[in-house]
Formats: sequence, structure tokens, C-alpha cells
Amino acid sequence: MRKIKGIDLFCGAGGSSLGARAAGAQMVGAVDAWDIATETYKDNFPRAEVVNARLHERSKASIFSNVDSVDLIIASPECTHHSIARGAKPRNEDSRRSGWYVMPFVRAYEPRWIILENVSGMRRWHGFPELMEELSEHYHLRTQLLDASDFGVPQSRKRLFIIGDRLKKPTKVVGEMSTVNARTILDAPDSWTARPAFEGHLSPNTLERIERGMSELGERHDFLVVYYSSDRAGGWQPLDRPIRTLTTVDRFGLVRWVEGTPTFRMLQVSELRKAMGYPDAAKLIRGSRRDKVKLLGNGVCPPVMEAVVRSLTT
Repeated sequence: MRKIKGIDLFCGAGGSSLGARAAGAQMVGAVDAWDIATETYKDNFPRAEVVNARLHERSKASIFSNVDSVDLIIASPECTHHSIARGAKPRNEDSRRSGWYVMPFVRAYEPRWIILENVSGMRRWHGFPELMEELSEHYHLRTQLLDASDFGVPQSRKRLFIIGDRLKKPTKVVGEMSTVNARTILDAPDSWTARPAFEGHLSPNTLERIERGMSELGERHDFLVVYYSSDRAGGWQPLDRPIRTLTTVDRFGLVRWVEGTPTFRMLQVSELRKAMGYPDAAKLIRGSRRDKVKLLGNGVCPPVMEAVVRSLTT
């Protein structure tokens, strides 16, 4: 049986494609506007045609020179301006319209399957019903909100998946894997340098969150603290549950007790990639630390996409 061929639009570092490949697909093309992302994608998919370009309403499938036909289109349109994390800030309509930029590729290639991934807030975009109507003219659709923690990923990360099959209604994707907690992502205690938490290098807000966690858990219990961005859950979390959603910035620090003293360090890229469910063999070597954090925070958890692709192709 021949391999299913696919392309990945708004591919980022290739988390979706890693999952699709694990499900048996051959990824033959990918597009992203960020050069660090496309370089990373090439590292992991050297045989794919990878294009560094910003997709827009006039983009055409001819952006690929060597992709003649595909069975599967995966796309993760820009989610920044659908995200509830943006609060009431002004939103960029061009970013929200990026879901439409997939359609020229759908019309040109007429793939058997399509998978669009985005934050749940995409459903509140005023253009969402029209996009769904357009897709439903060609595909049987299923829309699901999937949490990565149901698929063996040690992270609570809910994302919307629009799943389409030209021939039949897609089956429901069910995640039935045991919950994996945040403790599993941590590197060995002596892997990274940590400083005493209360020696004056942390902001008052961070110290308040640390004190809150210590008060709840008691001494000598390690935990995670939110170092950056707002948080509605107290600013900390224990290690016996999946880590909360990773974002594009350094968000989480680790409070670890060493010889009776609480120490603090930021989570490292090696730990964040485990929190995304990245396979050990996947390369993430391009750009600065900040770039790597952004690549991961923008990404799709490979085990979730693997499950979605398998639901369509098996």
C-alpha cells in the first residue's frame, strides 16, 4: 500500500507533521513565514519541499514546485488573534482570516482528507460559519476540541480540530491514554543551575506566587510557578498533574527544595519539548532559546495529530 502524501500549511517547527509521519503519512511539502521554523522543519523532513513564505488571500498551490498531488492537507492558521489570552486587545482581522488561505490549496489538490487546527476561540470568529459551509460542500466534517493530556502528553492543551473526509463522516477521535504528570518532563536535579528563590533576583509578583505554593503544599514539596503572563489559577501548580498550556514565552519556573532551601529556575527547552510530546529524535537546534520556546509554544503536540490522522486513515 502506498504511503499517504501530505502537506503542512502554517507548519511552524513541524509538530503536526511529526504526528502525521508517526501515523504513516509522508509529508512532501510545508509552508511557513518564519525562517527559523522552516529551517527547523527541513532538519526533520529533509525530503519535503519547504517554502519560506507568508500565506495570504492570493496564495496559490503553485507556491510548490514539486508537489503534484496530495492525499492530506494539514493546516494550523495563525491563532494569535483568536486566542482568549489576548483579552480585549485589538485584533488583527488578517490573522483571523488566515483560515481562508487554506482554500486555494484545497481546491487545487482536492485531497481526500483535511485537518485544520486552531485555538478554541476560532469558533467565535465571525467568518467561522462561512468557512465551515465552504468546507462542507466538499467534505464530511467533524469538529472536535481535543486536550493533549488525553493523548499521553504531560500538558493540558485544548485545541480545536476541524477534520474532513471527502468520502465519509470522520470517526470521533478519542484520547484514552493515562494522564502523565508534569514531574515526568523534569530533567535530573543536577542538570541545571538553580538559585535560592528568596535571594532578591525575582519580582515581588513571582515571590508572592512562590509563597502561595509553599503555603498550600508545605515545605519540601517541589512545584511549578507561573513566571510570565497572567494566570487565573493561583500562579502555581503541583507536579502531580499535567503542566498547564505552554505559550510562546518563558512561562514556567520550577521551585525545588535543596537542603531545606527553596530554589528557582526556569524550565528548559529540553523539558518544554517533553511537555509538547516531541519525540526524542526530533531536531530543535535552530535559533535562540527564545526562538525555541516560541516554536514549541506555537506548535501542535505530535501525539494528538498522530491520533487524528490515524482516525482518518485506519
